[in-house]
Amino acid sequence: MAETDTVPVIDETTGEARPLDDVLLAMDVVDTLRHRENMVARELDAEGREAQLIERLQEIYAAQGIEVPDRILKDGVKALEEKRFVYSPPEPSFSVWLAKLYVSRDRWLKPLIGAVGALVVGLGAYQFGVAGPANAKAEAQRVELQETIPADLARLRNEAQAAALSDDVDAIAEGFYQNGIAAVAEGDRDDARTAVTALETLKIDLAAVYTVRVVSRPGELSGVFRIPDDLPSARNYYLIVEAIGPSGAPVTVPLASEEDQSVRRVSKWGQRVPQAVFDEVAADKRDDQIIQNAVIGRKSAGMMEPDYSVEIAGGAIFEW
Repeated sequence: MAETDTVPVIDETTGEARPLDDVLLAMDVVDTLRHRENMVARELDAEGREAQLIERLQEIYAAQGIEVPDRILKDGVKALEEKRFVYSPPEPSFSVWLAKLYVSRDRWLKPLIGAVGALVVGLGAYQFGVAGPANAKAEAQRVELQETIPADLARLRNEAQAAALSDDVDAIAEGFYQNGIAAVAEGDRDDARTAVTALETLKIDLAAVYTVRVVSRPGELSGVFRIPDDLPSARNYYLIVEAIGPSGAPVTVPLASEEDQSVRRVSKWGQRVPQAVFDEVAADKRDDQIIQNAVIGRKSAGMMEPDYSVEIAGGAIFEW
């Protein structure tokens, strides 16, 4: 192969400018030597046998129909010894690691983006589906306990006391209020709500207006008597009465049973009365099965108890 002038290349080892063809030939020589490692090992291990190695290379190229000058062959052998065309990987470092990471981004970037996306979606779902509602509920409970309930307690107490026509009712309203405030201080939301409900009920009962009327319907009892278990010789008399509002509909009222001390809201009950009152009502009904004076009490707004027009003994029963 004839030498030709080509674009020069700077030899990094000597700093001299060399034709590009020479460099390519030298690289080819090195490549040929690498593919014949056994031969290189034998020839280069023996000092002074560079000429024999060059002769072998000439034979190899001649067999391929390629003519390579001796200086190119010598340069190739020298380049192999100096590992001039051998790639030496850089020493491990953080910069090298970043470079490799960037080069391999096609393998890990999409899965990473997918994983991050799934994590973001999961966190978002947790935040909006679990943590968010839980935090909102906790905040709502805090506001209710520390702000709403105390305000409701104060308002309802004031409204109940303003509507009450009795000092006894004022004391009842104040007692419910203090119970509620104590529950708020202890962080007991259920007891605090119970106090609010009690004041609301007290306010409703104060505003209620109704009459107490003896039941006088066919098929229903108007009165009963009981014989106490511990005093067989005695009798307790009761008129069966009901609370009727201004519209004519029954009204529920809070009462305590004298038999088991339970408190209920009822619209019909047995009101205990002296025997004389019982006998008078019985006589009123006996002549025509109609009780002429059926209304025996009236409950006014602002009062907790009805004002009875007949003498009562004070006790009540719920079953007869």
